[in-house]
Amino acid sequence: MKKTWMASALMAIPLTLASGHSFALEGGKTPLTVERLYSSPALAGASPRGLKLSPDGKRVTYLAGRKDNQYFYDLWQMDVATGQVSLLLDASRLEAGELSDEEKARRERQRVYGQGIMEYFWADDSQALLIPAAGKLYYFSLADAKVTLLPTGDAFATDAKLSPKGNFVSFVAEQNLYVLQLKDHKLTALTQDGGGAIKNAMAEFVAQEEMDRMTGYWWAPDESAIAYTRIDESGVELVTRNEIYADGIKLTEQRYPYAGKPNVEIALGVVSLASGKTQWMDLGSEKDIYLPRVKWLPDSKHLSFQWQNRSQQQLDLRQVDSREGKGAVTLVSERSDAWVNLNHDLYFLKQQPGFIWASERDGFNHIYLFDDKGKVKRQLTQGKWVVDEIEHLDEKQGWVYFSGRKDSVVERHLYRVSLNGGEIERISRRGGMHNAVFADKESVYLDYFNSLSQPPQVSLHNQSGEHLAWVEENAVKAGHPLYDYAGLWQLPEFGTLKAKDGKALQYRLFKPVNFDSKAKYPVVVRVYGGPHAQLVVNSWSEQDYYTQYLLQQGFAVFQLDNRGSAHRGTAFEQVIYRHLGEAEVEDQKTGVDFLRTLPWVKADSIAIYGHSYGGYMALMSLFKAPDYFKAAISGAPVTDWALYDTHYTERYLGHPDDNARGYEASSVFPYVSEYGSGLLMYHGMADDNVLFENSTRVYKALQDEGKLFRMIDYPGSKHSMRGDKVRTHLYRSLTDFLETELKGN
Repeated sequence: MKKTWMASALMAIPLTLASGHSFALEGGKTPLTVERLYSSPALAGASPRGLKLSPDGKRVTYLAGRKDNQYFYDLWQMDVATGQVSLLLDASRLEAGELSDEEKARRERQRVYGQGIMEYFWADDSQALLIPAAGKLYYFSLADAKVTLLPTGDAFATDAKLSPKGNFVSFVAEQNLYVLQLKDHKLTALTQDGGGAIKNAMAEFVAQEEMDRMTGYWWAPDESAIAYTRIDESGVELVTRNEIYADGIKLTEQRYPYAGKPNVEIALGVVSLASGKTQWMDLGSEKDIYLPRVKWLPDSKHLSFQWQNRSQQQLDLRQVDSREGKGAVTLVSERSDAWVNLNHDLYFLKQQPGFIWASERDGFNHIYLFDDKGKVKRQLTQGKWVVDEIEHLDEKQGWVYFSGRKDSVVERHLYRVSLNGGEIERISRRGGMHNAVFADKESVYLDYFNSLSQPPQVSLHNQSGEHLAWVEENAVKAGHPLYDYAGLWQLPEFGTLKAKDGKALQYRLFKPVNFDSKAKYPVVVRVYGGPHAQLVVNSWSEQDYYTQYLLQQGFAVFQLDNRGSAHRGTAFEQVIYRHLGEAEVEDQKTGVDFLRTLPWVKADSIAIYGHSYGGYMALMSLFKAPDYFKAAISGAPVTDWALYDTHYTERYLGHPDDNARGYEASSVFPYVSEYGSGLLMYHGMADDNVLFENSTRVYKALQDEGKLFRMIDYPGSKHSMRGDKVRTHLYRSLTDFLETELKGN
């Protein structure tokens, strides 16, 4: 379960951004309307996505939505030497077409939404780009700006890649892996048995949704071979779902791995491009496993893979000779009494034997240097704070660049540390959230920066953090889409509360526009509450647009990151192990206890609102603590964890056979009878992640109890509730509900 659009994803500024009264940005004071929140042009202004630096470091490229349609993306560039920005490729030059069902599902897993150019790949020589679009592949030459449609056949091509040296294009079609030689356009099927329950080079559902692995194949650095997965889904329960649309019902068959039920059987092979033959890797005798990561070593002969057992309490980094497939050696083995979190932080060194690996073995995610046998040489970072991820390894200069929370848990900064260890140097300077993209061959990086007071900006820096140029300054000034509304934009107060076990809980509190300390205001508690998520941050998020609208309607908005949420270390996260909805609800109650101490809060008019895990939290909070919350809005909630997938659910609750009591206590159904009034639920009727059945079961249980509630179901909508019309109707409905329940309007 990833965070969705309802639950968002930095020198530091004081985190009492607004103390005692509310601040707004500079600009006009035009009131927001629900219709304006997500219409074009985007309120955030020019917010590029898909940021990349060409391998030679001479061009910055990015995708930008159009002013008249923020969800239609063209490819833009900036010349690093001159700073000149220009349109590189108009997406209208590519053929439009319908997406395959597989690609629609893949984009839903990626949380990607839009049209035009959605992804692109640089050739290693920086002279060309590969651009997938609607199942077709295009080769764009920068020398003559020529777009060539590649002959990939009639099937829908997905998960396309340029080979490391740029001689081949690879892709998946009809559940098989193909390569196209660019020199002579020779097309070769490297696998042929794909079809039905057999999928080659494709990531299974839980890999995409829960492991952040969106691919099922990996090129060897020298282009001699490709490692790929072969999954057999025949043992996974085949579910016939009714996807309900406005004009009919579509019966969809989906192999959904419910908690406690069988997963796919997975194999890992290496196919030689010269012979076309596959050598299968020995993954061990245990078959009920996960394969979250695969990565080649620089020699193109040895392959690493991360092996995870079903309980997710063991994660091994193993290495095998790809030519033999046998005798895999375990380099690192991580263990936990609860679960081991996954990350992408594995870097094999090229100039000396060894590798970089991130681990939570001391309770916080930190970076370690290992020798090539798997022995720790030194811990490069340490302390009661977490590394977010390794951003870049400059082996020549001896630096590891990483993002983390060393200075503030609510901000993300860029740092570097020497491979020899020593002091950590902070590179980023402004308070907020920094995401870095480094060039492969030049000492520059892109900083994608945002904060509560600044929509996303993109700037170019050298590796010491010095600002070189703006790619997109995106300043909120006259002419910016936000400017007319910015004078009413509110910044929150940050603070800390204590949980029952003494752990510190971060919160942020937005006061209404034109705040009057002598008045009484209703409060909306906006919640996610689940693992791997954090709401209390100094970050720009389009999820806050509706918060700003509520502030203008006379509501206060409160957010608290309860135990179980991210970036606080394992002791903070793993409190929830084997029993969900207990510590999280208690912490949200602590937040309400605090709100009730504020003289301007209308203590009997507090609602809770969330989507996905937040929807689950809204139900659990209203059902288990009805004296704390007058109303709740629950969007697309998990209601019975037996209805959710294996990898996510069993990570936190264990296997149903070993924790039946925990599953029952973590479900909403034992608490339905405690519900009195004030519930609104909504769900997409074609949701293939949190299945619609989660909500319909609650509907039936409440109806059987004779309980009154509201429900809004959206034909054709998936879990992310995309589309301007859907969101406009949804937010108007939520506002009407809150006005009625909290104000009596």
